[in-house]
Amino acid sequence: MFTGIVEALGRISAIEIVGGDCRLTIETAGAYLDGVQLGDSIAVSGVCLTAVELLPRAFVADVSVETLDATIAGTWEVGTPVNLECALTPAKPLGGHLMVGHVDGVGFLREKHEDARSWRLSFEAPAAIARYIARKGSVAIDGVSLTVNEVQGSRFGVNIIPQTWTHTTLGRLQPGSAVNLEVDLIARYLERLIEARDLGGDASSEVKS
Repeated sequence: MFTGIVEALGRISAIEIVGGDCRLTIETAGAYLDGVQLGDSIAVSGVCLTAVELLPRAFVADVSVETLDATIAGTWEVGTPVNLECALTPAKPLGGHLMVGHVDGVGFLREKHEDARSWRLSFEAPAAIARYIARKGSVAIDGVSLTVNEVQGSRFGVNIIPQTWTHTTLGRLQPGSAVNLEVDLIARYLERLIEARDLGGDASSEVKS
């Protein structure tokens, strides 16, 4: 689990094609990775990856074909900046919203403009996941937890404060840029519960031996 509060910026420092998928090396400055252990989960611009090798100020992660196809990871190149967040622990403040690092789809930035000291960004989401995005609800964009300001069809808008603009990769986005989107967990589970109800399921029923 993650919170969508970016803890550090990293960059893709190496890409190795292995058997049809790939192995990435992600590096970051400072001591951010000092406490990371082999097997730990790290969200890389919203994609949950497992550290399979640790290097000085870097870690290595395998990326499956499924992940390459379903996220923007397949477009990353050496030098691409990424947002980093280590997995949630009991002692870690939940400053954003609960996320799992399983990207639901790829969206695109359509418009951006300044609004006082902040920035207003308008994104377009795939129709299959746009229904989960609600005004004043939560959405993760490239691993950053954000509040949805407005929704119109498949488009939605967010406000980016100066702190987020300068300490994440969002400030580098330009109209047309692709982003990873993860919708709110509650919306997905609520839909599943409604589907079960409509099919005559009973969530309170017990299995009898």
